[in-house]
Amino acid sequence: MSEEKYYFAADKKNQRLDLFMRERLAEILGKSEGLNSKIRRLIVAGEVSVNFKQIRRPAYTLNRWDRVDFSLDREKFFAEKEVNDIAFELTDKDVLFEDEAIILVNKPAFFPTEATFQEERDNLHDAVVRYLWAKNPALRNPPYVGIMHRLDRETSGVILFTKKRDVNKAVHDMFENHTAQKIYRAVCADPYANNRGENEMPPKQFQVDNFLGRISKKSERAKWGAVKEKDGGLWAHTDFSVATRRKIVKSADELLKNGGLDALGIDAMPKTGRTHQIRVHLASLGLAILGDELYGGKKWSRIMLHARSLSFPHPVTNEVMTIEAPLPEDFI
Repeated sequence: MSEEKYYFAADKKNQRLDLFMRERLAEILGKSEGLNSKIRRLIVAGEVSVNFKQIRRPAYTLNRWDRVDFSLDREKFFAEKEVNDIAFELTDKDVLFEDEAIILVNKPAFFPTEATFQEERDNLHDAVVRYLWAKNPALRNPPYVGIMHRLDRETSGVILFTKKRDVNKAVHDMFENHTAQKIYRAVCADPYANNRGENEMPPKQFQVDNFLGRISKKSERAKWGAVKEKDGGLWAHTDFSVATRRKIVKSADELLKNGGLDALGIDAMPKTGRTHQIRVHLASLGLAILGDELYGGKKWSRIMLHARSLSFPHPVTNEVMTIEAPLPEDFI
């Protein structure tokens, strides 16, 4: 997540908080159109404080010199409901593992991991809360569900939530210290297909190790790429392994027309957790993921990235576990 933090001093008496925020955000973003509803959601979501006290009322009146702090995640702030968000209710078949401390589920594609500023937009966190509450309807309040890591909206696969606050630190530490190991399956067009003998393959194993940072303007859609460390780039390392190679055929007409698409199934094992890390690293090698048009991928039904397994020490027992999410039918 790319969250930015700001603070300002109110410069007028009796100014509404939402109007003050509009002025400041117009300065930061370089535009003022379409901000009103988003600012209201930002305040109601609890992302704004005045004199270090959380304020959720857009019409709150500021006094001169009041300190206003707020956090801004631009992607989340500008996110609108996608027309292809799916309707999803978590059921037993989607639960990969559950005990008293944690729950791991198989996230579908086209479904956000967490709430956005659009209050009506459904998300996986809320679906897990509903699932657990339905199992224990006697609870007076919604059960606790902690978000410890995230998958992009189009990415499917295994994701872990906590059920008890007292395991949050252990789970946070295992992701922070990389004792939790993730394996993703990406499907990429095969750039070697027309330039090799029948049995040739790209290297079976390879890695990318560089520094990544945002390369797009802050007013544009967020895009990451190689950025020198001295310019703010963060170290990123991914190990890759070619798992499969075959043609993908969507229909009989396509088979007759062009014989299908030569594709590679590539397992990615990130050692760091930078934004878009796997997508950027593969694209840098001419292996852009199918559907990932932002990084040069061929237009497809979705970004073909699936979190296939998560290995981690259980936060209570310390037993090393590996939880797998089966590959979707259209993956190789």
